[in-house]
Amino acid sequence: MKIGFICTGNSARSQMAEGLARKLFSEEGIEAQVYSAGSKPTGFVHPLAVQVMKEAGIDISTYYSKSLEDIPYSQLDIIITLCSEAEKECPPVTGKTVYHWRLEDPASFEGNVKQQREFFRKIRNQIEEKIRELVKQVKCG
Repeated sequence: MKIGFICTGNSARSQMAEGLARKLFSEEGIEAQVYSAGSKPTGFVHPLAVQVMKEAGIDISTYYSKSLEDIPYSQLDIIITLCSEAEKECPPVTGKTVYHWRLEDPASFEGNVKQQREFFRKIRNQIEEKIRELVKQVKCG
């Protein structure tokens, strides 16, 4: 099974989703190849994404920002867009399971560093809940 998490910049949400999905699918013994990409990649992974994932025991420090052309997009079994822009910009692929989660972008959150970190944690936790539900669906389905 191949799963792709797609957002605009591929600097925060999709990177966190990739790390969480790899861990959670593996913990359940489900073989999955997990990818992330952006419709307009920023070229970097946000340092706060790396930090809050490390707090959760997941190291994404070696991840890098990728475009749709850098992953096997047309071969994905499950495509998950994480924002409305990606939902509009992703090329349609017939015969695939597609979800649109529309999560807020923690990279664009304004506030001091402590507030930003808290917002990244909030989004990380939302992504984790959604991936846990996805794992359940895949196991049952």
